[in-house]
Amino acid sequence: MKFCLTRYLTRIDYKGRAQADLATLRDIHLHHVCAIPFENLDVLLERPIQLDAESLFTKLVAARRGGYCFEQNGLLKLALNALGFDVEDLAARVLVMAPAEMPPRTHRLMRIRIDDQWWLADVGFGGSTLSAPIRLMADQPQQTPHGRYRLVRQEPGWLLQRWQEENWQPLYLFDLAMQYPSDYQMANHYVASWPESHFRHHLLMSRWLPDGGQLRLYNDRLTRCDSDGNEMQQLFNDSSSLFTALRQAFNLGTDDKTHGISETAFHQIWSDLKILK
Repeated sequence: MKFCLTRYLTRIDYKGRAQADLATLRDIHLHHVCAIPFENLDVLLERPIQLDAESLFTKLVAARRGGYCFEQNGLLKLALNALGFDVEDLAARVLVMAPAEMPPRTHRLMRIRIDDQWWLADVGFGGSTLSAPIRLMADQPQQTPHGRYRLVRQEPGWLLQRWQEENWQPLYLFDLAMQYPSDYQMANHYVASWPESHFRHHLLMSRWLPDGGQLRLYNDRLTRCDSDGNEMQQLFNDSSSLFTALRQAFNLGTDDKTHGISETAFHQIWSDLKILK
């Protein structure tokens, strides 16, 4: 199924202007992260993650599923290209888990040039993803609808940080080397198939909310966070109730013949997760 900009904009409930300017970029970025959930269900089901344009559109738009960084930012790039934006693909080394050694480039992101200024866009970094693009400039805290971020020069590239728990927390390192589809295909295969990959052992879902809050699912624990940072958690004891909750909370499409998730398949995910055994 070929990419259709109109259907993408409907998917993210965007009714504003469709032109290549900063206001449109900000609006589309926000609508995307509030509409399309970050999720790794296909990795847990050992389904192949396809990154071509037709596969991204069919899964995330037509089938109303979510995905992780290679899918989310791949879809956003298709939309931005269709609108006439100048987009460059980048890759980052994830630091959230405090790796002992320098990790490989396993995260997809992009930068966009508008009026001779570069902006960083990323709709695929799970619960810490940007909800608005930020300027590619050093040491300046930048407010988004869902928190503050900062870029720090760390030669030969940049470090993205998020203000959290009264401190600047590192998210990932990246440089400006252009990435190609083959780079993402290799990284995607590694993340989805490496036995120690975090995505293979935990059920992860998240979605920013238009009111400034967030929904996060980690295995059997659903967290609802309001705009003031107050959290309410719900623990699930069976796969059926969790399956119903995640479909409602994350607006997740489950009925598509190819990309749907049956309750039986979800129960298998539940049974296989180490944390739930």
